[in-house]
Amino acid sequence: MTGSTHNPDYRLLLGILREARKQQCVSQVELAARLGNTQTFVSKCERGERRIDLVEFVEIAEAIGVSPQEMLAEYLGRRAPRGSAGGKLAQKILD
Repeated sequence: MTGSTHNPDYRLLLGILREARKQQCVSQVELAARLGNTQTFVSKCERGERRIDLVEFVEIAEAIGVSPQEMLAEYLGRRAPRGSAGGKLAQKILD
């Protein structure tokens, strides 16, 4: 597992967050206001210049108006399977 923001799986996660924001018709400015942060913060997160942690992921999902569980399930469904126990454990937790 890599900590890079250039990791394909991480880029997929960012894409899902961005897609959800746009589907909910929430601008970066509006999302930033809901988070109590700046538009620059949201932009850097979406571009992968700033890595988000799990707590931030949940806060962003909720601020967008989408269930964090649904977003994570979307990510797991679109992610290339690894065949590792870790991926299976994550899916089991969601079920």
